[in-house]
Amino acid sequence: MKPSSTFSLILRDVWSGLFLRGMFCEFLGTLLFLFISLSSVLLWPHAEPLSWDSIADEPLPTLDSTFACSPDPLHVSLAFGVSLTLACVCLGEVHLNPVVTLTLVAGLRISPWRAVLLVGAQLLGALSACALLLGITPTALKSNLGVNEVAPGVYLYQALLVEMAVTFQLVLCVQAVTHSKSAFSSVAPAVIGLSVMLGHLVAIGFTGCGMNPARSFGPAVLTMNYHNHWVYWVGPCAGSLLAWLLHDLVLHPRWSCFGDWMTECKETLLKNLSKQSRGPENHMEA
Repeated sequence: MKPSSTFSLILRDVWSGLFLRGMFCEFLGTLLFLFISLSSVLLWPHAEPLSWDSIADEPLPTLDSTFACSPDPLHVSLAFGVSLTLACVCLGEVHLNPVVTLTLVAGLRISPWRAVLLVGAQLLGALSACALLLGITPTALKSNLGVNEVAPGVYLYQALLVEMAVTFQLVLCVQAVTHSKSAFSSVAPAVIGLSVMLGHLVAIGFTGCGMNPARSFGPAVLTMNYHNHWVYWVGPCAGSLLAWLLHDLVLHPRWSCFGDWMTECKETLLKNLSKQSRGPENHMEA
């Protein structure tokens, strides 16, 4: 097939009102999800106890002198889980997480070119959310804009495994509740939100909990802090692919062997570029 014909088929596949609406929903959903979630990290300063002496010395304490940002892990976990649930309920079938989109590509449910555009919309939504936070956050609390960092004393391989584990359970949960025969499909957003909360409760102390590359990408770009940033891409991507392998090849096998998947993948990419991959697009998280 000529490159021009291939490009024409790809453009025809993505240039539709329905898909453009889906891209906008990914952008808006990621923006709302991360704006609310990261606010729980930045905008909850903890007041130090005041004594009569300190009040006498400084009757009008300032944010810089009296407050320090010390988010509670449970508070942050609840914010991430609930905000994700609300975004899914309000916007419908959205991913809000590049690794969820990656899982759908691996499962031949959406085409790679659509996935690239959806991930781009998610990353743009993350940048927009962080830019809004940067504009409204008090100067004293702008230190890192919620950048994920590996905790002191945690080796990089440990951080990588933690990110793989929490993303694995999230993507496996997403696939289970959005499966056509799932008994929890009607409450899928709530179940996915609980999975996100669980992941944060487990990983916050190790890595700050990425689990969603878009969540890690936005703060890193706005603060230009890319220290160990690769952990928050490699770990979640590896965990999501492991979850896909377990679900689609073992728990609910769609192919008898990996070779059958390879064959169908080639047919999908080479013989019918304009046709969407098998199965509907599922709404999954992050």
